[in-house]
Amino acid sequence: MTDSSFSTINHHSLSLPEELVLMLLNEQSGYFHQVPGWSLNCTVIGAVLAELSLRFRIDTDTESLFLTDGSPTGLPILDPILAEIAEESEQRNTQYWIERLVPRAETIIDQVLSDLVRLEFLEHHEGDFWTLGRSARQTYVGTQQGSADAFVKPRIQSLIHSDEIPDPRDIINIALLNACNVMHVIMPLDEEAEQRLALICRMEVIGRALAEAVSSTIARPPLPSFTTKKIPRLPLRKLLFHPHVRSGNIPALFADLAKQYGPVFELRPPFSKESYFFLAGAEVNQWVQKHGRLFLRATEYLESVEKAHGATRTIHTMDGADHFHMRKALQPSHSPETFVRRLDEVYETARKSMLSWEVGEVIAAGPAFRRYMNAQMSPLLISHDTTDVFEDILIFNKLLLITHLTGILPKFLLKMPGMRRRANLVAEMSERIKASHTPAQRTGQPPDVIDGYLAAHANEEHFLPETDLGFPLDTLLLTGMYLADLTSFTFYHLASNPDVYRRVREEADALFADGDPTGEDLKPENIAVTHRVLMEAHRLTPNVSLSVRHVMNSCIVEGYQLPLRAQVVIAQAAPHYMEDVFPDPFKFDIDRYLPPRNEHLSPGFAPYGLGTHRCLGSRWAEMQVCLNVLLLAHYFTFDLSPPGADLRISPLPTQSPSKKVKFLIKERRHKIPA
Repeated sequence: MTDSSFSTINHHSLSLPEELVLMLLNEQSGYFHQVPGWSLNCTVIGAVLAELSLRFRIDTDTESLFLTDGSPTGLPILDPILAEIAEESEQRNTQYWIERLVPRAETIIDQVLSDLVRLEFLEHHEGDFWTLGRSARQTYVGTQQGSADAFVKPRIQSLIHSDEIPDPRDIINIALLNACNVMHVIMPLDEEAEQRLALICRMEVIGRALAEAVSSTIARPPLPSFTTKKIPRLPLRKLLFHPHVRSGNIPALFADLAKQYGPVFELRPPFSKESYFFLAGAEVNQWVQKHGRLFLRATEYLESVEKAHGATRTIHTMDGADHFHMRKALQPSHSPETFVRRLDEVYETARKSMLSWEVGEVIAAGPAFRRYMNAQMSPLLISHDTTDVFEDILIFNKLLLITHLTGILPKFLLKMPGMRRRANLVAEMSERIKASHTPAQRTGQPPDVIDGYLAAHANEEHFLPETDLGFPLDTLLLTGMYLADLTSFTFYHLASNPDVYRRVREEADALFADGDPTGEDLKPENIAVTHRVLMEAHRLTPNVSLSVRHVMNSCIVEGYQLPLRAQVVIAQAAPHYMEDVFPDPFKFDIDRYLPPRNEHLSPGFAPYGLGTHRCLGSRWAEMQVCLNVLLLAHYFTFDLSPPGADLRISPLPTQSPSKKVKFLIKERRHKIPA
């Protein structure tokens, strides 16, 4: 395929704003080449105006921009802009329109990304990463570039390094990219290429006018506020004696504190020179989701936990391109498809665990459900039965997280004899897992998550060295605890809401009526009620409600400037208890997630985290918990013990049911196959 045929295909498919976004894509990092927000927004508006000009809706020169045809184009990224221009009674110049329309830029970028995903030119990955999609790669076939992120770049690069006369679209594209000073980032430019670039930018009147207007606007950004808002300081006593601290409900705690102090507030513990800066609110969540990767990093927070395991490079503390690279390497082993392939094992293991439960027995929710879920997760994740060591490893890891991450308990506790013994168990288990995952021993075995880590290590030993394998092998065992705790919380809410519980039982009985459901049977319409129950349980009682980051680049959030290197606590689940995001937030209401309410579509709904560090296995986790809720509802009826008992939450290191949360096994509804 020639450059000219590539250009023809692309021009028929994509608008200038879409091409601009694709030009900025850096597939190595899964994100976009960094352009300062104001510069990017001005350039995007310039691309919209250029597209309207090429569609003969407007005309522009160095002096003015005027409407030539007000009829809609049919494109959502263009028509609102066109309508606004048509409504203006006075004739304005191009720079005026760029400055006026800049507030619309982020909405346009979101729409462009959505359209490119829908058209399969981009593929969106969990964590807000993007790579080229099927349509882009099909068009890309035949180009001589060495990497996929060259999709739109071949013809632009060819034009800059040749004497070929560009068409008007390419001239405008090049001029706009040059105006926001990113051409040298996107492709190498020597002195000759720089001269050719300057020549191309002067070739076309419209392109030149738009580029000059964009450059002038970029050079004159809005005046910053001379006084950013002062960050309110939270007195320690207000935190320690808050009612939600006693109940253990961390999201509700930070929702209430944000109501009193605003979306950004500071806490400086006594005798400490450093402060903690807390962020809470739907708008804050949206900022973290969109911009957090540019200003915040995760490295420092878990660094000491990694070192305790002898590790230095794990997905938890990586940022940028390394983090995306690791996610891509591990994604297949964390996918729901991996879980679905082993459904028969899940059913067998779950029923074997259920056989020990007797009608009339009272079980402590946390320990019982953790044993139950660990029996499933250990074979799926590490191909080992860890029943004999699971509780010891859990105790060790919980204390490790509490001492290293919260600082509430002294680290010398990890040196006590009992903890030393458990630390040795952790090390022994890691060695047992690695020793059993040789190619010969794994022949004919279904792949597990450890196989995914070892494959990543084998493919790139320098990227995931052997010294760093112990940490992920060990922390995988904590996954069973998270899923068990979410299952416990879900059954607490079901037992407290009998009518919803009845609907879940009906859904479960229908699903298991003709035998064990396959992956195909677990389609959304067949588990709709249970899925909404899980979402509501995860809203009210998320496992992880806080994320900690450090400020690596100066930034202003909601009008507050965060100090460089400051430790930032993102209370991502705080909006779960904010009235303006989830009306009547303490009410268990599964209809929140139905149209037209769709409350979960707000950036305030964040049960799996935000941005690049969003839980990699969230889709697997959701499917496994849904299936287990259905299984348990099919075979048993649970009641609270005592009836109507309040929910008690243990908040550290993650939210989990307290030892006081207990269930009565009220009824065995169906016979459990032996």
